Amino acid sequence: MGRCDPGLRVTHQLEVTDELTAETVGSGDVPVIATPELLALAERACVDAIADDLAPGETSVGTWAEVEHLKATGVGGVITARATLIGHHGRRLEFTVIVDGDGETVARIHHRRILVDRDRFLSKVAPAATA
Repeated sequence: MGRCDPGLRVTHQLEVTDELTAETVGSGDVPVIATPELLALAERACVDAIADDLAPGETSVGTWAEVEHLKATGVGGVITARATLIGHHGRRLEFTVIVDGDGETVARIHHRRILVDRDRFLSKVAPAATA
């Protein structure tokens, strides 16, 4: 199992485009960053924060998230996600992610991931049903 010491951090920046809005992804009917897209940005930041500390053949999978979406950001706005690993308990990793835009907090996210052996994990995934 990789080290993944608490304190690992990464920052990701994203410009809001039409493709990322609640209207487009179906999570609402307004042209602002969709909450699911905020979570996806946060997860990318968490994955990247630990990438260099994983053992060969190891990956992480998201298992839980709590999202507090505080401020709308429209198309053309730029948001920045700052992920910090705050805990490593066996295979469980805990992160906080703060998303900012225009000097204000856009979202606060608490996220958990589990460290897994990639091949073993994938061997347990049921194949997709065919039509």
